[in-house]
Amino acid sequence: MYFQGIIIAIATFLIIGVFHPIVIKTEYYWGVRCWPLFAIVGIVLLVASLFVSSTLYAAIMGVTGCSSLWSILELFQQRERVRKGWFPKNPRRTS
Repeated sequence: MYFQGIIIAIATFLIIGVFHPIVIKTEYYWGVRCWPLFAIVGIVLLVASLFVSSTLYAAIMGVTGCSSLWSILELFQQRERVRKGWFPKNPRRTS
């Protein structure tokens, strides 16, 4: 039996689940100004996945890279959710 498909599916589910609180905490503590970090991590992982011979590792790196890039959009949307009062605003942050 080949378990790669199941492993990739579980990894994808977990990666997406991990990025959700990362986006919320990042916006709370640093705002949207750290979006370039998400872009760099995403691009590096996507490019690196092109050079990995293992399908399993390449897929996990690709999913993580795409999730990092998608988090840029979510970061700006999280700022709007905070502005609407759906999430708490960090009272110590000025920007």
